[in-house]
Amino acid sequence: MATMVVVAAVVIVVFGPKGAEGAPSRAFFVFGDSLVDSGNNNYLPTTARADSRPYGIDYPTHRPTGRFSNGFNLPDIISQRIGSEPTLPYLSPELNGQKLLIGANFASAGIGILNDTGIQFVRILRMYEQYELFQEYQVRLSAEVGSEKAKKIVNGALVLITLGGNDFVNNYFVTPFSLRSRQFTVSQFSRYLITEYAKILQRLYELGARRVLVSGTGPLGCVPSQLASKSTNGECVPELQEAANIFNPLLVQMTKDLNSQVGSDVFVAVNAFVMHMDFVTKPERFGFVTSKEACCGQGKYNGIGTCNALSNLCPNRDVYAFWDAFHPTQRALGFIVDAIFAGTNDVISPMNLTTIMALDSNNI
Repeated sequence: MATMVVVAAVVIVVFGPKGAEGAPSRAFFVFGDSLVDSGNNNYLPTTARADSRPYGIDYPTHRPTGRFSNGFNLPDIISQRIGSEPTLPYLSPELNGQKLLIGANFASAGIGILNDTGIQFVRILRMYEQYELFQEYQVRLSAEVGSEKAKKIVNGALVLITLGGNDFVNNYFVTPFSLRSRQFTVSQFSRYLITEYAKILQRLYELGARRVLVSGTGPLGCVPSQLASKSTNGECVPELQEAANIFNPLLVQMTKDLNSQVGSDVFVAVNAFVMHMDFVTKPERFGFVTSKEACCGQGKYNGIGTCNALSNLCPNRDVYAFWDAFHPTQRALGFIVDAIFAGTNDVISPMNLTTIMALDSNNI
């Protein structure tokens, strides 16, 4: 299904005290794919959905929400850590009035950097559409608080974006072959993606984002779906791991180049590969009994097909690194957020989220 990879996130993080109306003075905006989609695809005619049981089994309501998780997803956990309310999906009818000041989630499961990624999922919100909705949001916000205040809210917001994994797993490496794999070698394709991703981030800057954490892909060859379909011995799939190892360093350099162009540390690179490999290679250190088998699924490693009401379901999600064939469990995501907040320069650079928040608090 959507974002069929362990992909990390892009975050801008700035958080301040609550405003007079009780809403946070810094909004939170979320863009990207299924790792961060909080339910937009529920409102779209798409096959990339997480709106049926047992999705959401560990969410407070114990019901599916559209999140590709057993409970909370990445933006939820970040919101919790900074003391903010979770952002609503932009397509939700509940997102109006003062709730607009909290921010909005524009993410859509299945999308990629490229517009031809995820075509098998039919109707999804590609990045240009997410940005069109973001512009619409800003018009609505201006109507609520005035254009000057709206601009300040957007400029000072926390932004999360995650992209890239689907471009490999649901595009380039689609079996038995894909158009993109005929056009490019893995190295050429990675460089092409980076060029296109840079355009997406530049557009985000033009739309008002002023500090963005940009993450690379996770270990694409180690997720249960790829182990089930491409691995012969349960080891991570070399071709997909090679792709991640080419893409991620290029992404780090790209963020540095963008920062030089804008003259500020707007873009912060997150090394999702290292964050994920920690618990993929040493699951027992994190209290997991397995990092190969998904909690919910069927077939080899529970990695075949989608998680649904007829799937095998583990009784304790906290001891599994992966929830379904592609996405980490709520508990695993917590470790990723730990690294985003407190990681050293080898996993997040030029600074982690805690440092960013401290620096930005001085500018409020």
